[in-house]
Amino acid sequence: MTAILCTLLLLIFSKSFIGTFSLGVGINYGQIANNLPSPSRVSILLGSLNISRVKLYDADPNVLTAFANTNIEFIIGLGNEYLQKMQDPQQAQIWIQQKVQPYISQTKITCITVGNEVLGGPDPQLPSYLLPAMKAMYQALVNLGLSSQVYVTTAHSLQILKTSFPPSNGAFRDEYVQYIQPILSFHAQSNSPFLINAYPYFAYKNDPKNVPIEYLLFEPNSGTVDPNTNLKYDNMLYAQIDAVYAGMKSLGHSDVQVRISETGWPSRGDDDEPGATVGNAGIYNRNLLQRMQEGQGTPAHPSQKIDIYVFALFNENMKPGPTSERNYGLYYPDGTPVYNLGVQGYLPIMDYSSSGENGFCVFRLVVMFVGLVVVFG
Repeated sequence: MTAILCTLLLLIFSKSFIGTFSLGVGINYGQIANNLPSPSRVSILLGSLNISRVKLYDADPNVLTAFANTNIEFIIGLGNEYLQKMQDPQQAQIWIQQKVQPYISQTKITCITVGNEVLGGPDPQLPSYLLPAMKAMYQALVNLGLSSQVYVTTAHSLQILKTSFPPSNGAFRDEYVQYIQPILSFHAQSNSPFLINAYPYFAYKNDPKNVPIEYLLFEPNSGTVDPNTNLKYDNMLYAQIDAVYAGMKSLGHSDVQVRISETGWPSRGDDDEPGATVGNAGIYNRNLLQRMQEGQGTPAHPSQKIDIYVFALFNENMKPGPTSERNYGLYYPDGTPVYNLGVQGYLPIMDYSSSGENGFCVFRLVVMFVGLVVVFG
């Protein structure tokens, strides 16, 4: 009875504290860590931020169950390690039946990403598995009557580009065209987007002396002009998006939308990772959020509102690689903000303790604020 009472109190508090400001972006919810809050607590945190879109890297049933009836849209992921197996239509259908069908009536699953950054990755065999697996997953959705609710795509790194500036000269690397061309045809036929993971930070990390950091952080700067179109770019992210559009156009496709499946800035790095600071991370994401609130498009596609998933919700302490990889989060695992984003949110904490005689439950709800409420505009 006391546990039920505590749960009811939590729900009452969570409803009364729902924020009025939406971030206007999706969020990547990575879980390569051993100290993250439970999915049920995360669902309340995201509700307080009015985040309505979440991207996972798997199809974690605990997360999908915790977010039931929240009206949050989910992108779920199929890991690279499953691509070879999922070329088999029967295996793809079993995966959908196990990972999607049990949850979709209550949790809004809208997309499946088949693999992540396969092209340019360390396994030279994976690219040949990618499109067959995407097609098998799509056909399974058709067979099960879910293709109108869930689309299929994959996320690419910007390593697929051989030319990114000027944006109008954007082109894909020759060795990847054989894979990208039919993938674009698949997207056009199935009305699904082309996803890219874009990190302007990497440009600064690789050449801090010659890349003006203001251009990367959406701060005031002189910008660059595309000599072919005379379009001015005041930030690198928009130039990168338009370079991808140009590459697609060169392959005969102006009928597929580009979306940003990951972008962010690390708040901490190693000695050889310049610019990875709390200050810069806060500037990048605050300025990015403001532009998304304004519904901006890129210079070459001004009427196409940019669609972005920020990386990431939490710092993930078990990610391999340099220090920056573990420090892209907007939050520390205890729910405190890494920096002020200009919105408020909270992560509930429930503590249960009981005495042998009374079965007394002590309920504690801690509301943690993400900075101050700031009205952008």
